[in-house]
Amino acid sequence: MYKFTTITIAAMWLIALTSCNKNKSNFDASGSFEAEETIISSEAIGTIKQFDIEEGQVLKKGEFIGYIDSTQLYLKKKQLESQIKAMLSKKPNLSVQISAMQSQLATAENEKIRISNLIKGDAATPKQLDDINASIDVIKKQIEAQKSSLNIAIEGLGKDASSMLVQIEQLNDQLAKCKIINPKEGTVLTKYSEVNEMAATGKALYKIADLSNIILRVYITGNQLPKIKLNQMVKVYTDDGNGNFNETEGIITWINDKAEFTPKTIQTKDERANMVYAMKVKVKNEGTFKIGMYGEIKLQ
Repeated sequence: MYKFTTITIAAMWLIALTSCNKNKSNFDASGSFEAEETIISSEAIGTIKQFDIEEGQVLKKGEFIGYIDSTQLYLKKKQLESQIKAMLSKKPNLSVQISAMQSQLATAENEKIRISNLIKGDAATPKQLDDINASIDVIKKQIEAQKSSLNIAIEGLGKDASSMLVQIEQLNDQLAKCKIINPKEGTVLTKYSEVNEMAATGKALYKIADLSNIILRVYITGNQLPKIKLNQMVKVYTDDGNGNFNETEGIITWINDKAEFTPKTIQTKDERANMVYAMKVKVKNEGTFKIGMYGEIKLQ
């Protein structure tokens, strides 16, 4: 009786072990979940005055989440605007500046008419007409010279003002970058900065990732490589916590073209000596899958 019981128990263990090995062999590859993470950095220098995010918070694209102190930039902009206003107020009025010479020209032309009439009655000499013509030519040349000088002055002031307007545009761009606007939809994974801390260009503020679609990175052998292709659908399995597996579908989005050693985090010591190919499987996530969670796939 004892011998029969021992044999029976041994047989049951053998069946269980065989079943486990069979269940394990059902999976073609295994790996862990990861996400396409983006580190959002500051584009301005200054003290962080507002920063309304928390780790685990879901943000929308274009959402305003805070700002960096921009007082000095704003004051510099106001200074430039005042300088432009003062500069343009010195802009000469062309018509006013040459009005006196225009009056002299009109008077000289009237005198020319009068002398011409006197010459017809032999009351004036041709020399007087020559003199008035010479005076008219001089006045015209003076007017042209004055116009040229004033136009150069006006153009110079305009160029200086244009240069300052470009500086104002640069300040407007810097002021806009003082606003912290979330650039992509996703979940905040890590918060690196706090209110009243000093921000600098390129300093990390927070890390975000879109977890609505998550990536399962798995590793396949060279023998399996001919069986897979991009955009191929696969079955994805994760542990449900009760000894069974949850099943969903995923799509292969990337296959490494170079072999590498099997990562030691997911394989036995003997298997780590094998050369494998990394592969990314995109899986729709409704909150079930977490970064770092293990998963397996079965090729369809």
